[in-house]
Amino acid sequence: QVQLVESGGGLVQAGGSLRLSCAASGRTFSSYAMGWFRQAPGKEREFVAGVSRSGRSAYYADSVEGRFTISRDNAKNTVYLQMNSLKFEDTAVYYCAATNLLASMPNSYEYWGQGTQVTVSS
Repeated sequence: QVQLVESGGGLVQAGGSLRLSCAASGRTFSSYAMGWFRQAPGKEREFVAGVSRSGRSAYYADSVEGRFTISRDNAKNTVYLQMNSLKFEDTAVYYCAATNLLASMPNSYEYWGQGTQVTVSS
C-alpha cells in the first residue's frame, strides 16, 4: 500500500511559478508510475501529467505542455510538478496518484493523495 501527501500549493499571480511535491510512504514507490491530476470547482478531475517508474518517460495534457514539468526522485520517494507561466485557468485542487499502468484516466490509479489547492490570481 502507498500513502501520498501533496504539498506546495498556494496563491500565485498569473505568470508565476509553483512547485508541487508528493511524498510517498512505503518501499515500493519505484514500482508505481505516478500522475498529477487537478479538479476545479464544478468540473471533472482531469489528467495533468504522468511519469514512468524510472522517470525517463513523461506525458502531459495539451493544456500544460511546455509550461509544467513532472519529475520524480525514487531515492526520496517523491514526485514533483514544476508549474511555470501559470494561468488563471490552472486554479484547482491538485492531486498526485499512483498506478501500475501509466494512463490518463483517473480510474486507472489505485492510490491518491488528499490534494493541495493552487490558486492563480489574474
